[in-house]
Amino acid sequence: MGKRKVGALEKVDADLSYKEDFLRQYRQYESQREIFLQAPSSATDSGIVSLRDLIDFISHVADCYPDITTSFSEELQQIITLHHRELESELREKIVGSLVLLRRKDVIDSSILLHALFPILTTTPSKSLRTLLFQKILSDLRTSNSKTTNHRLNRTIQTVLYNLLTSDRTSPKGLWAVKLTRELWKRQIWTDSKAVEIMKEASLADNEKVIVGGVRFFLGGDKEREEMEDESSDEDAVDIGKLKHQMGINKKTKKKARAMENAVAVVKKKERKKKQPHPLNFSAFHLLHDPQGFAESLFTKHLHNSKSKLNLEQKLQVLQLVSRLVGLHKLTVISLYSYFIKYLTPRQPSVTSFLASLAQATHSLVPPDVLEPLVQKIANEFVSEAAASEVASAGLNAIREICVRQPLAMNDTLLQDLVMYRKSKDKGVVMAAKGLLGLYREVGAELLNKRDRGKAAAMGLRAGDRKERRFGEEAAGEIEGLELLEKWKQEEKERKQVGKGTPGDSAEEAETTDEEDADDGWEVEANDSDDSGGWIDVESDAEIEISDSEDDKPATKRAKLDSTVGVVDEDKENKIDVATELETKTSTLATTRILTPADLAKLQELRLAASVNKHLPASQRKKAAQQLAAQSRHMDDPLTANEIEGLAALSKKSSKAEKVARAKDGQLDRSEHKSTQAIRREKKESEGKSTTNREKARKKNFMMTLGKAKGKQKKSLVERGRVLKAHVERGKRGGKRGNKGK
Repeated sequence: MGKRKVGALEKVDADLSYKEDFLRQYRQYESQREIFLQAPSSATDSGIVSLRDLIDFISHVADCYPDITTSFSEELQQIITLHHRELESELREKIVGSLVLLRRKDVIDSSILLHALFPILTTTPSKSLRTLLFQKILSDLRTSNSKTTNHRLNRTIQTVLYNLLTSDRTSPKGLWAVKLTRELWKRQIWTDSKAVEIMKEASLADNEKVIVGGVRFFLGGDKEREEMEDESSDEDAVDIGKLKHQMGINKKTKKKARAMENAVAVVKKKERKKKQPHPLNFSAFHLLHDPQGFAESLFTKHLHNSKSKLNLEQKLQVLQLVSRLVGLHKLTVISLYSYFIKYLTPRQPSVTSFLASLAQATHSLVPPDVLEPLVQKIANEFVSEAAASEVASAGLNAIREICVRQPLAMNDTLLQDLVMYRKSKDKGVVMAAKGLLGLYREVGAELLNKRDRGKAAAMGLRAGDRKERRFGEEAAGEIEGLELLEKWKQEEKERKQVGKGTPGDSAEEAETTDEEDADDGWEVEANDSDDSGGWIDVESDAEIEISDSEDDKPATKRAKLDSTVGVVDEDKENKIDVATELETKTSTLATTRILTPADLAKLQELRLAASVNKHLPASQRKKAAQQLAAQSRHMDDPLTANEIEGLAALSKKSSKAEKVARAKDGQLDRSEHKSTQAIRREKKESEGKSTTNREKARKKNFMMTLGKAKGKQKKSLVERGRVLKAHVERGKRGGKRGNKGK
């Protein structure tokens, strides 16, 4: 009989022998439970301890006796649901832990566990129990979605959270739905539109804490997810070379071998993860079903409503969310812009945040008549000779950010006044004014004076290349620079074919081109023969010069001229045909191929390079590339108050103490004097590097060196001579390894 069969029989015997003991313990548990349920608040300490131990024992072996413990999980749920307020803390934690253990042993389902724990999370007054339940719920959801996404469980929990928020909008219970959804979104477990809808309902609640939680999710949830992903990738970094070095030098043990195997497994897992396709993590703003309705509801309920209980800081966060929605989706909320008027004064707290929100809410479809009063108000309040330099530079920078998004919001009189501030004595104001001037040289040079337009803008206006912008005008429905991407793809294809040694299509195309050239040549010669044959039929005799010689050179010149003109005409026709063919190819590429994110990134790079290198000398290309990169910032990136204040920092004069502190920033901490060698040694130790043998000998325990010293004292003269002789020979040989040649 095999070993496996023997082991199975022994296990069956053990189950039969232990079944009576388990039944005895289970009956004792039932009696203790009945005694406890009669008076939960007045239970004795000994009874609580015995009940806790019995619950712990049965939960560990419940999967071995499923027919006996069928009602065990339901009884635990009943105790924790009805008496969680009166239960002793350790017994309460033991019941929760036992339910989680039964879930791990697949005795109960995840939905049963979560339906039992979540109502207690929202109703219990105990802070420690709330923390425990939140951790257990989050851990179970992560475990259920670890291998594959459990869509059924996710839909069930999302429905519970959505109903919790919509059933009572004034209740603070919705805060737990916000916390749970935000944590699962950060860990990329929930990445669908249903999670976004939960946070949308939280933003429209009536409780201040729930509102702030929902708004902060939209403003910072995506950034938290990116930071979480970066931290997880940094934690997996393992130095295989260092571990192999330690394995080669130190004593070999099973523990170190296992550590090496685990490290290799981690590295292989990381490599596999790198090769996998990157998941499409859409921003929460792009997963909203009705951004227009959401923005209008937020504005009318929390900002435009006089009965709103939010303070200024909370209103500012809601305003930032509304402005990002309006700017990203190009929404139309006309009443939003009149709301900004009362906050655009230098004395307003957090005024730069209001300016950044106004710039974010601006886009090309906002009517210029709505924005002109706001731009005029900013210019009057912030930009003046009496205003401080920090205030003026912040105002100019805010006006520039608004005009980048809607250039028609500026009139020529105000623009010419603002541009004059480039002659100010303050560096921050000068840079802000030059930024505004550079912007309108590109998008609206006709509003500037002739002396301020610059060479490129003046030449463009004179040649008619730059036309005046109109409100609502959109470019033609095509992808700009697609021919550049097609050309680059063709070049890459030819380069790969040449590298492989198989020209392929390029050789066939070359042969076809040669044949066409040959045909063209034959056609030109045929035309020449026709002309030479019919040279008598001329329209005017004045075109032919009659000379005394009998040569026909003028006629030959005429024939050559005619043939040259024919070739030039054909070249022009060929160029037109090539241009038409290129347009056809471009439209074919746009309509027959789906562009990947890599293609779009390359298209942006080629478009940027083409626009930079078009009319500029080499000295100015780098600066223009930086400006275009700043203008082509991603729409998902928010505009912060720090960017509005960026140029204002140049206007602030630093004190002597600040200059000294800034100079000491890059220096090492030299609080106590140390030699250079000591500093190097500390740096080595902090990096985990080993020391030299001499340094190790100096730090060796004195008691460990006594035996060697006593041995040296007992050596005879002959032994000492033998040792010295061996030392001299070893030195000549180059040490023990014999590094020097013999």
